[in-house]
Amino acid sequence: MPKKNSNLLRILKWLFGGAVFVLMVLIAFASYLNFKYKPILTAEIKTLVYKSTDSLYKIDFTNVTINVVTGNASLKNVTIIADSNRYKELITLKRAPNNLYTVSLKKLLIKRFHPLAFLKDKALTIDYLIFDRPELLMVNKQFDFNENKPPRPVKSPYDFISNTLNKFSIENIEFRGASFKYINNNVAKLKVFSVANLNIALNDLLIDSTSAKDPNRFYLIKDINLNLNDYSYTTPDKLYKIKLNQLEFKASTGELTIKKFGLVPQYDEMVFGKKVGHNVDRFNIEMNNIALDGIDLPLYIKKQHLVAQKMSVYNGRVSVFNDNSVPKSTTQTQLNHFPHELLQSVDLPIEIKNILLKNIDVVYSVYSNRSKLKGEITFEHTAGNISNFTNLPVAKAKDSIMKASFVTYLMGQGKLDIDFNFNLTAKDGDFAYKGKLHNTNARVINRITKPLGLVQINKGNVDQLAFDFKANHRKSVGKVDFKYYDLSIALMRTDVEQGRLVKRGLFSFLANALMINSENPNTAGKFVSADVVYDRPENTTFFNLIWRSLLQGIKYSIGITEEKTNKMDFSIAKFKAIKISREERKANRKARRLQRHKESQGERF
Repeated sequence: MPKKNSNLLRILKWLFGGAVFVLMVLIAFASYLNFKYKPILTAEIKTLVYKSTDSLYKIDFTNVTINVVTGNASLKNVTIIADSNRYKELITLKRAPNNLYTVSLKKLLIKRFHPLAFLKDKALTIDYLIFDRPELLMVNKQFDFNENKPPRPVKSPYDFISNTLNKFSIENIEFRGASFKYINNNVAKLKVFSVANLNIALNDLLIDSTSAKDPNRFYLIKDINLNLNDYSYTTPDKLYKIKLNQLEFKASTGELTIKKFGLVPQYDEMVFGKKVGHNVDRFNIEMNNIALDGIDLPLYIKKQHLVAQKMSVYNGRVSVFNDNSVPKSTTQTQLNHFPHELLQSVDLPIEIKNILLKNIDVVYSVYSNRSKLKGEITFEHTAGNISNFTNLPVAKAKDSIMKASFVTYLMGQGKLDIDFNFNLTAKDGDFAYKGKLHNTNARVINRITKPLGLVQINKGNVDQLAFDFKANHRKSVGKVDFKYYDLSIALMRTDVEQGRLVKRGLFSFLANALMINSENPNTAGKFVSADVVYDRPENTTFFNLIWRSLLQGIKYSIGITEEKTNKMDFSIAKFKAIKISREERKANRKARRLQRHKESQGERF
């Protein structure tokens, strides 16, 4: 038994010694291969980059670390830059790309480059190429000779590497935490856009004899995925921050999703206008669950034109506030500030065929310098669609009208259907709007009529409010058909001491008795339809133009006509005269009593 154990130990010792020897040989062999192939791989990388890019790009690095056994390598202090002289040559040859790139990073990782396949089949296959926290610079200069070209190389890179390689492929290329800067070189003044912490994944890059003509590839790549978790950008005027949360894009489907988008004002409502220096609308926008489908990625890469088939937005809020206590601008006007005009001024060329909206709340509020209160009107649970959303000249030449149709709920209660037609090429801001408010309690609009109009609706029911207008920079012309019944109002005034609105009892009585029609049509069946011509003040905003036009039609429908206003003014003037006369008579009587009292006192003495 002891002898058997001794033989077993001897065998194990031999096996262990043999394993150590084999391992030492493998390490030595790997070291030899690493030493031998390090300069080969270095040269191959530089040659591959240079040749596969039509001699446009060069790669430099300070050191290469290779492990032939695992097929891993790393490059330090990497830079990839374009040769400016070669770029000029390619422009002359009409082969230059629209985009030039510069890449720099501390470390580039190559994982599993399969050296045996390289030696045996002249195929360089890499599983992972990882750019860790690179700095990317992209300069765009558009050339006419690149118009209408497919998203494929002008000349196949395979033609440049075929003498050295039969195939070159990278399964995954990852840019992790990239700092990206974009320069638009197509305008007189260079425009720069930058973003940090961008993640880019390129899948299945292939260079062989057929890949350049593969219609399912974007510039030799099977798919591109972008990810941006958080992005914040302060607008040049320092008034807003644009915020994005969780942006995802997949090229193969053309789908881009954004979990949350925000246009966030940097100042409170009552400070904003004062910071600007004149009266201006303050926007606060929050949109959730945004998705764009059918994005034309090749067009965006080539010309930075954002073209998509559909956009959907589910759940959001748009708040617009105006402080009337801030003076109007003496130098700036609200011309060219209608929604379709602002779209034309956006730097990004854009075309979205159809935009779907669901569950969006819109709030328009104004601070009144007269009442010292804020009034607001809300359009809640808004849903609808916008078609032909574009500022592209080619798209506008085909169809110059942007249409928008919405269903919303006024103050969360009355159903409102409204349609807009915007003329995208009109110089005078031409647009049209029509709609219909269905059965609702008229008191719901007290939140805006009391602070802004000093009118309280005591009671009233709306059967239907229909309107149809055409408007531009100068005026709004249209018709209002307002059907209602059982209407009673109260006129208000601001009580400075109490800091609130109080009723003007007598004037309210006169208004209801002499001016207001309590129903339309009346008991005799006569219906009053209002034709409206509203001349737009120079600095009136888009929302204010619509509101004031409707208000003029509503006022006429309920009886606030020029004739009745004059009649009421006469009654008020007559009442004031009677009041003054009564006060004068009272004062005279008091004076006479005082005089008699003085005379009686004098007689005593």
